[in-house]
This record gives sequence, C-alpha cells and structure tokens, in this order.
Amino acid sequence: MNRTIIANSNCYHGYSVFDALDGIADAGFRNVELTCTRGWTEHIVPSLSFSELLRIKDALSDHELSVPAVSGHSNLMDSERLSDFRDNIRLASFFGAHIIVSSVGEAHIADREKLGDAGVAENIRTLLPLLSDLGMTLVLETHGEHGSASRLKTIIDMIGSDRVKICYDTANAIFYGNVKGTEDLEAAINDVGYLHIKDKAGERIEWNFPALGEGYVDFPSIFRVLDENDNPSMLSVEIEFTKEGAENIKEVNDAMKKSARYLERLGFVL
Repeated sequence: MNRTIIANSNCYHGYSVFDALDGIADAGFRNVELTCTRGWTEHIVPSLSFSELLRIKDALSDHELSVPAVSGHSNLMDSERLSDFRDNIRLASFFGAHIIVSSVGEAHIADREKLGDAGVAENIRTLLPLLSDLGMTLVLETHGEHGSASRLKTIIDMIGSDRVKICYDTANAIFYGNVKGTEDLEAAINDVGYLHIKDKAGERIEWNFPALGEGYVDFPSIFRVLDENDNPSMLSVEIEFTKEGAENIKEVNDAMKKSARYLERLGFVL
C-alpha cells in the first residue's frame, strides 16, 4: 500500500525549526510533522507572532514541504489545558494539517491533573465540534500511563467518534506499554489512524531511540499488519537518540538520511 511518509521535526529537539526543515528536506522527505510540545520542542507555538509564523510557512514552501500533521501535546486530563490545546488545533489547521497528535497526559512536563478514562473521554468530546469544523482528526499517542493501543482503545470507544483515533508509536509501546510483537497493534487496528515509526535499542526502559533500522523494532511486521488490515495510516519518522541527545546537528541530519534510505529499501517513496 502506498503511504504518506512524514519526518517529525521533534527529531531536531534542541535545534530551530529552520534547522529541522533544512535537514528534513535534504534527507529527501516531502512531508513534515511540526512539533508544538510545551516544555520540550516548541518549533511552532500559538504565541509566535504572525510574521514569524509566515516566515516558517515561507521556509516550508521554499523546501517544498507539506504539513499533514502537527504534534501538539497537552494534558487532556486537565480541563484548564483544553484551551491551550484548542489553540494548538487552530495552529495546526493554519499550517494545513489535518492530523493533530497528543498524549493523554503531558508529554515532557509533570502532569498537574490526573483523571480517569471516563473523564478524559468527556474532556475530548468537548473538542469534537472544533475538530469537525476544521476537518481535523485527533490521534492519541501511546505514551506514559496510556502506553499501549489496547489501553487507548478503551478511551476511543468511550468517545465514539471518527474524529479521534490512536497514534501508535512503535517504540513508546515498548518503552511505556511493555508491548512485544504486533499483537497490541492488531487488537486495536481499526482505531489506529497514525503512526510514529520510532526504533528502539538498549534495555526496555532505556531512553535509546536511534535511526530506523539501527534498533530492534520489527518494522516489516508492523507494516504487514497495516497492509493486511487495509489500514492507510501515514507514517511519521521520529528519532530521539539517547538521554544525552545528538552530539551535534550533523548526527541528526545523518540519522534522518539513514532513516530515509531504510524506508526506501523497504519500497516506500518519500
């Protein structure tokens, strides 16, 4: 199955959005997931001036990059963060995205609020009118306490809307969800609407997410499950290196190129 292949700007954590766009385009990608993650990678944020947002749009155009998705993580358990997330949804739409990614809790800062599944579902239902008006889909990432697709499916079922799906992160499912193989993906395949394809190396709970093909994630099996179930989800490449991060931007650029060539060897077109 032909798939949209995307490069996640979070690979360039610690570098500017312009560094990210330069490296992503140079590696051969034609689509980018811009990152708007509070307290972590803030490549785009609603507080940027309009002129700066236009400057980023111009850079995307110069590199002939499209933005199918934005990573806009907020704590959806916290009612007070929902207004922030609505701004992220609108910002994603401004850049032409039709997918916005969020974890249930915060991605990289401490959760201020905790809430049960029913409460999370109710919070997310309040976002449905805006998602519908903008023609967007929210995908909940396997992350933290909600580290498996099966765990997220419970919330998805409670919401009961095609506007809310699962973002299956192939490495997070191991790191957070302690998931092995493709059983978890298969169990929720009809609710999966997007993938972060991220490799995993080292021990299970070791922060070690190298270039694609340099870890032990069985990507061919994952892609086979998608194909066999006629799931057309887009694939977003994410590399997070080790806790120390990349040594320099050359290491990030090299990892992006390695990942691009890995996907091409599997038959994908960037």
